[in-house]
Amino acid sequence: MPRKKKSAVTGDRRRRYTDEFKEEAVRMLLDCHTAPSVKDRLGLPNTNMLYRWKQEFLAQSGPVASSLEARAKDLESELRHVERERDVLKKALAIFGRNE
Repeated sequence: MPRKKKSAVTGDRRRRYTDEFKEEAVRMLLDCHTAPSVKDRLGLPNTNMLYRWKQEFLAQSGPVASSLEARAKDLESELRHVERERDVLKKALAIFGRNE
């Protein structure tokens, strides 16, 4: 017979989080903290909760928040591209600088 999985708190009761707590966790996530660091700081059992709360928060905030989230993703992608270009140029400079 399979055992019942107990929650991280006590017994079979699930831990409840206030809306303010969830909002603060999402704000930390949106302020460029990593999900694992927010999870550890707040003592959450997993990062999936954070991502779910973030989706709920953005859905409640309307289209402006969603467009800002999309813009942030685009900018992060562009930043990674520019960093790769910079690294290539640094290597090229090092190679051509050796000949002089």
